[in-house]
Amino acid sequence: MDRACLEWLVPKLTVVYFAPDAEVLAPEAGVPEFLYIIKQGGVLGFDREHAAAVPNWRLSAGECFPLGALMGERPVTSVYRAAGDTFCYRLQALHLRDLLARSREFADFATHRLSSLLAQSRRAVLVDRVAGEHVPPLARAIADIVLQRAPVTCEPRTILRDALDQMRRERADYVLVTHADGNPAGIFTLRDLRDRVALALGDVDGPIEEVMTPTPLTLPLHTLAFEAAVTMARHGFHHIVITDRGRAVGILSESDLFAMQRIGLTAVSAGLRAARSLQELVTLGKDVHLLAHDLLRQGVPTDQLTHILSALNDCTATRLIELEANDLGIAPHEFCWLALGSEGRQEQTLATDQDNGIIFPDPADGDVDRARERLLPFASRVNEGLAACGFPLCRGDIMARNPRWCQSLSEWKNTFAAWMQTPDGEALLGATIFFDFRPLSGALGLAVELRSWLAANAVGRDVFLRFMAENALRNEPPLGLLRDFTVSDHKGNPDTLDLKVNGAALFIDAIRILALACGSEETNTERRLRGAAAARRFPESDVAAWVDAFEFIQGIRLTHQQEQLDRGAPGDNYVSPEQLNALDRRILKESFRQARKLQQRLRLDYRLGA
Repeated sequence: MDRACLEWLVPKLTVVYFAPDAEVLAPEAGVPEFLYIIKQGGVLGFDREHAAAVPNWRLSAGECFPLGALMGERPVTSVYRAAGDTFCYRLQALHLRDLLARSREFADFATHRLSSLLAQSRRAVLVDRVAGEHVPPLARAIADIVLQRAPVTCEPRTILRDALDQMRRERADYVLVTHADGNPAGIFTLRDLRDRVALALGDVDGPIEEVMTPTPLTLPLHTLAFEAAVTMARHGFHHIVITDRGRAVGILSESDLFAMQRIGLTAVSAGLRAARSLQELVTLGKDVHLLAHDLLRQGVPTDQLTHILSALNDCTATRLIELEANDLGIAPHEFCWLALGSEGRQEQTLATDQDNGIIFPDPADGDVDRARERLLPFASRVNEGLAACGFPLCRGDIMARNPRWCQSLSEWKNTFAAWMQTPDGEALLGATIFFDFRPLSGALGLAVELRSWLAANAVGRDVFLRFMAENALRNEPPLGLLRDFTVSDHKGNPDTLDLKVNGAALFIDAIRILALACGSEETNTERRLRGAAAARRFPESDVAAWVDAFEFIQGIRLTHQQEQLDRGAPGDNYVSPEQLNALDRRILKESFRQARKLQQRLRLDYRLGA
């Protein structure tokens, strides 16, 4: 919007506040009186029937609502609730038409919102034609949603008052008028009630056929959603009658089309946080994989995608922990749940098992065993629940239910100190897993204190860090002398590369050492590298190459796992170089060369021979 329009708009705005979970708008309130622009906080949208269950969508700062209802002069179709403390700019509806007339940019935004959605969907359709079988929301048949509910119907001679009472009872904003043979005769909506009855002083005791919209627009049941959306956009209708062999079987509304796009990061995360049972979390896990599939096919950068997956997995774990803790009477101050390994680094892929632990406060009476025994049944239930959600139990039993990894703060410090004092094989293995810890739930301050303690005590531990470097350097990049790669047979996967152990770990292990040496408190690999690079003044070109190489390997892992999951096979990390295209093989080879260059940095730092 140009400056003149903004200067006109600003004096007409007021700021309003909504407390957490406050109802902002609801269908029963009628046509909205204001346009809201979110300044701070967020707004969740719920179906009108359940208003307290899983939200369908979320609006964030900078977004406005309810534009569709204001443009169509109709009530909203969802219940809007504040997500936390929320502040909004508010514009009276009577000024909206002036704004549309003054600002071409705003008018384009307001009138083309549906076409923008269609453009996104078409792009997704093109991607999916290449990528696999998953069908984007607006490329699905409208039967998917229309047949999920029975339409509200009446006959042409039905008294309007009775039809309105039926709409009220069934909480519908329309009634489909059909002949005795099921063919559509017309449709009556809340807009018709306003224009043809209330404002025209019509008779509510007359037949509905006198005020309905006759011969409504119809589409066959096999129509694709994006075709229905185009029809709506072209004719300016908000409802379309759906027929099957000429008989009316349902109504498709504009809000239905937008609801089909509900699988997004905010919707999925909100659903996970609001889940009321383990079964709900298990069901929502399918949405997580669907979202990951979509984002991967859309070319979302690997680091962003692994962060998104980790964030959603955090939501799953955190909600499960809350449910089990509440059920067993475990208070949040009694424990801190730790994410370890890839989840601790926020680098989870689509195939990952559990690595977790618990810190609990040092008991005032010194009886750590009693405190541990209280937490172990809780930890076991969470571990089993995570397994049901798709995170297999760790085969090495590195989980909170193991008494070894459910310790007091002092015990964790003693364990870490012993590892650094005597860096044998078990200590080095423990450090590669547990030093990447991150708090998820409970008394987070316990993990913060342990992280600060570790960062301070790792600096100057040259013997320990040297042993870690030697251990990391034993894992060499799988580059061949005669062929591009040195492949192996991995658990029935002949001639493959393990891109977790012999790929991503090359970077993760080396960079962890660099971070510990400079006292970094970061756990994410890229952030660790950038912090260590700044402290050591590494050339930016080297850092950029290492980051790109690491993310490329992660991307190959994700793509491989998604392809396996699409085929119904469990995801793994065993990739055959021969199945990669020539360009990817070339980049993978260069990525391993960058890993070798990074390892050479360790050799120089700790004076280790080749």
